[in-house]
Amino acid sequence: MRSPRHLFPTLFLALALSACDDAPRFTKAEPDEVMSAGRATVRKFDQNAFSMPSANLSPSRRLDFSVGNSFFRNPWVIAPSTTTARDGLGPLFNTNACQNCHIKDGRGHPPEPNADNAVSMLVRLSIPNDPAYAHVIEKLGVLPEPVYGGQLQDMAIPGVAPEAKVRVDYQPLPVTFNDGTRIELRQPNLQISQLGYGPLHPQTRFSARIAPPMIGLGLLEAIPAAAILANADPEDKNGDGITGRANRVWDDAQQTTVLGRFGWKAGQPNLAQQNAHAFANDMGLTSRLKPADDCTAGQTDCLEAPDGNDSTDEREVSDNIQRLVLFYSRNLGVPARRDVGDPTVLAGKNLFYQAGCQQCHTPQFTTATDAAEPELANQVIRPYSDLLLHDMGEGLADHRSEFQASGRDWRTPPLWGIGLTEQVNGHTQFLHDGRARNLLEAVLWHGGEAHAAQQQVLTFNAEQRKALLAFLNSL
Repeated sequence: MRSPRHLFPTLFLALALSACDDAPRFTKAEPDEVMSAGRATVRKFDQNAFSMPSANLSPSRRLDFSVGNSFFRNPWVIAPSTTTARDGLGPLFNTNACQNCHIKDGRGHPPEPNADNAVSMLVRLSIPNDPAYAHVIEKLGVLPEPVYGGQLQDMAIPGVAPEAKVRVDYQPLPVTFNDGTRIELRQPNLQISQLGYGPLHPQTRFSARIAPPMIGLGLLEAIPAAAILANADPEDKNGDGITGRANRVWDDAQQTTVLGRFGWKAGQPNLAQQNAHAFANDMGLTSRLKPADDCTAGQTDCLEAPDGNDSTDEREVSDNIQRLVLFYSRNLGVPARRDVGDPTVLAGKNLFYQAGCQQCHTPQFTTATDAAEPELANQVIRPYSDLLLHDMGEGLADHRSEFQASGRDWRTPPLWGIGLTEQVNGHTQFLHDGRARNLLEAVLWHGGEAHAAQQQVLTFNAEQRKALLAFLNSL
C-alpha cells in the first residue's frame, strides 16, 4: 500500500489548518528558508554536521578556526607538565576537554545508570539569596553553596577528593492524547552521593543541565539587543499569555549589568565570558576573566594543588588560547534546512504556528552590521528562539533562580539543527536535563506560558503529530 503522503499530498495541510483560521497558512517554502544561518549556512548532514566552519569563512580565517578547534577538542593535563600550553587541569573538574561535554560540538546527555562520571551533564548549586551578600549575588546571579561552590565537580586530580558522585533516576509520568494514545514521560530524580567535603547546606538548590549544541553561537551573539528586547512583554500587555523577559546579568569585562543571552537561563552576556566560565567551572582553568581556581575555603587540598601558570603567562588559559577558542565557538556553522517544501513538513509548520510555538521560538532575526566577526554581520538567520526567559511551569522548574530568572524560568533554546541530533550525537535526549527521550516528549513537558501550546498538541491526531515532528526534524 502506498503511504498517505503519496496518495493525498494535501491531506496534511488540511489537518493543519482545520482548527485555527487565524494561523499562518504555509503552502510552500519561504524564500531562502533553507538557509538557516544566511550565507554562513553549511551543507553537511552527517555525524560532523555541527563541526563545520561557517560557509563564508575565508581559507585564511579557517586556519584560526582549526587552531581554535584543537584547543576545544584536545584534553588538558595536570600541572606541572611539559605541555605548558595545556596544563593546569583542575584540581576539581567535570571533564578535561570541551569536546567531552559538547560531543562533536553537539548536545550532551544525562549519565548512564552505571557511569562513573556525569561528564556532559553538570549540576549547578546555590542557596537562598541573602541580602548580606548582595555584592556576590550581583556578580554571580546566585549565592553559591558555602563549601561546594556554584557547580558540583565530580572529578579531581590525584590527591584531591572529588566533590560528589551524580546519577539520575526516573519515574514514569503518563500523558494521554485526546485520541487515546498514551505515552510515558520520565520525571528525573537527581541523586547526589559520596560527598567529599561534608554535608551540603540544608537549603541547597540543584539544577542539572546538559551541554547544549555549539552551532550558530556567534550569530546569536550578533543579534542586536534591541531586536531581542522588542519581543519582550513582561507584563503581557497583549494578553496572549506569553511574558517573555530579558535576563540582566553581570559582564565581567565591563563591570556592569547587561542583557543575558547564553546558557539555559540566559545567565551569560557573551561568548567570551561563557567560555571563560566554562574553562573555570568545568575544567578548573584560570583565565583573564576568571583568574581564580574554583576552590572554596573549605577545600584546602584544592587550594594547595599546583597550577599551570608558566613564566610567560600567569593564567592557565592564555589570552591567545582564549581568542582562538572564542573564534572557533563564534564560527561553528549551522546546517541548512532539509525538505522545506515537503507537504508533510509544511503541514507540521502550520501546526507549529497553530499551537503558538512561534510566540517563543521566534523564527527569524537579522544580525547586526557591527557583528564581532564580519562573516556574522547582516545575516538573515532562523534560530527559532527569542533568547528570552519564559515561565515553563512547575514540571520543568528547578527552583533555582539566576540573576532575574526565577526557578521556573528558562531561556527559549534555539531549534536550528535539532533534527540532526541523533545523526551527530547518537541520541535524542532533549530539554535542559535531557529528560525528554524524543522531540514529542520535549513538547509535552512544556507548561506555564507554554501550557496552551501543549494542550493544543494533545489534540493532534497521529497524522498531525507525525507532521509536527517532520517539521521539527527539518530544522
